[in-house]
Amino acid sequence: MLAAALGVAGAAAVSATVSATVSATAAAAAGAARPAPSAAPAARIPVASGAPAGPKAARVAEYHGWSGHADWLAGTAKGVRAEGGARPGIVISRPLGSVDYTDPHTGTTAAWEYATWTSPVRRLSVPATEAIVSWNARTPAGTWIQIELKGTYTDGSATPWYVMGRWASDDGASSIRRTSVDGQSDDKSSVWTDTLSIDDPASGLRLAAYQVRLTLHRRPGTTLTPTVWRVGAMGSDVPDRFEVPASTPSLPKGHELAVPRYSQEIHKGQYPEYDNGGEAWCSPTSSQMIIEYWGRKPSAGDLAWVNPDYADPQVCHAARATFDYQYEGCGNWPFNAAYAATYRDLRGVVTRLGSLTDAEKLIAAGIPLITSQSFLATELDGAGYGTSGHLMTVIGFTADGDVIANDPASPSDDAVRHVYRRRQWENIWLRTKRYDANGQVKSGTGGVCYLYFPARPTPAQHRVLRELGIL
Repeated sequence: MLAAALGVAGAAAVSATVSATVSATAAAAAGAARPAPSAAPAARIPVASGAPAGPKAARVAEYHGWSGHADWLAGTAKGVRAEGGARPGIVISRPLGSVDYTDPHTGTTAAWEYATWTSPVRRLSVPATEAIVSWNARTPAGTWIQIELKGTYTDGSATPWYVMGRWASDDGASSIRRTSVDGQSDDKSSVWTDTLSIDDPASGLRLAAYQVRLTLHRRPGTTLTPTVWRVGAMGSDVPDRFEVPASTPSLPKGHELAVPRYSQEIHKGQYPEYDNGGEAWCSPTSSQMIIEYWGRKPSAGDLAWVNPDYADPQVCHAARATFDYQYEGCGNWPFNAAYAATYRDLRGVVTRLGSLTDAEKLIAAGIPLITSQSFLATELDGAGYGTSGHLMTVIGFTADGDVIANDPASPSDDAVRHVYRRRQWENIWLRTKRYDANGQVKSGTGGVCYLYFPARPTPAQHRVLRELGIL
C-alpha cells in the first residue's frame, strides 16, 4: 500500500493532492461561471500578451515533446519502466503504492495502484503566457493516467502541480470519467479547462520553464498498465492583435488532400449525454475526418453502441471518445489529440502555428491540420454563420492561396468542402482579440491547431514536422 511505499507522510501528501483537486472540481462545478460547451476552448481562454507585434515577435510558440526511448530514460521514473521498440513508451513496472480517487462524475471511490514519470525541466526559448499539454497513450479498461504541469515563473517562483487532465480512452464501469479540473489557480496563473494561462500578462510575468508529470493508474492486484507513447507541451506568448500581417501564398499550383467529409449538423439532437450533436461536435467531427484520411477507423465493435439508424456512426463514437465530463463538451483540445493517437501508429499534438505559410508546408507534405477560430458571419465570406469557437480542417490551398477547408458546420457531408478567402481565414485564426456582435472585445485563438500524423512519417513529413518544432 501507499504508506508502505512512501511512509505515512508521503501517503498523506498524495491523498491530499487527489482530494484537493477533486474538491476544487466539485466547488467549481457548483459555483463557478463557465462558458457554453459548444464553444471551442479558445473562445473562453484569455489569450493576451504585452509583447509588441513586429518582425522580432515572429516566433510566438514552442512545442517540445518526449517520445523516444532516450527521452523516457532522461526523466525521473518512480515505479515505471521505459519500453523500446517501434513505438517506445512508459508502463507501470512496480507500483509505488495505492491511492483512493473519488470520481466527481460518478461519485464512486476506488483504490488505484500508481507509478509516476517526471520530465526534465524544459526551459522555454519563448517565455510563455500560456501552456497546453498534449499526450498519446493507451489505457486498457481498468487503467487511466493523470497529466500535470509545473511551471517556473520569470520572477523565480513556481506554480503548483496543475492537473491538465485525467484521461482514459474509454468510459466503462471499470474506468474513470475523463475530465479536466476546474478551480486551479495560485493568483498568478490559472487553468482554463486545457490551458494554463498567466492571469495578468501585462505585468510582464511569464512562464520561463516547466516540467510535466505523468501518473499511471491501474486496478490493484492486476498486471494491467497504461502505455504512454508521447507527452509534450506548447508554450506561447502571442502578441495582442486584432489583425495579423498577411502572408504570401507559397504553393503556386495549389494543393488539395483527399480528406473524407463529415457534417456535424446531421447529428443535431443525438446523444444529449455527449452534448447533443450539431454545433457542439465540430472538434470530434474534424478529428474523425483527419483520422480517416490516415486510413484508420473504429471497429464494428467500437460502433456497436451507436443507434444503427444514425449516419456516420464513427462521428458519434468520436464525440463520446473526446467528451470531457467536467467541461461537458467535446472541445477539449488535448482530449481530441489523445483520441486520434488511440488509432494504430498515429500521433496527435496540440500546438500553435505562426502563419498560413506554416500550414502550406504541412499540406505540401501531405499533412492536413485542424484549426480553431472564432468570427462574425461578416468576417468569413461563404460560411453563412458566426461562432465564438469552431474547429475546421484545412485540407489544401487553391492556386491563388485561398484556404480549402472541410467545414463540419455544413448541412450535409456533400456540402462540407469550402473555399475561404486567405486573408479572412488567416486573420480569424491567428488573431488574439476580436469584437463580438455586440461590439465587446473577446479573445481569439492565436493560431491553435491539432496535428495528427503517422508515428513513422515520410522523409518529407519528418522534415516539415521538425522544421515546425514538432519532432
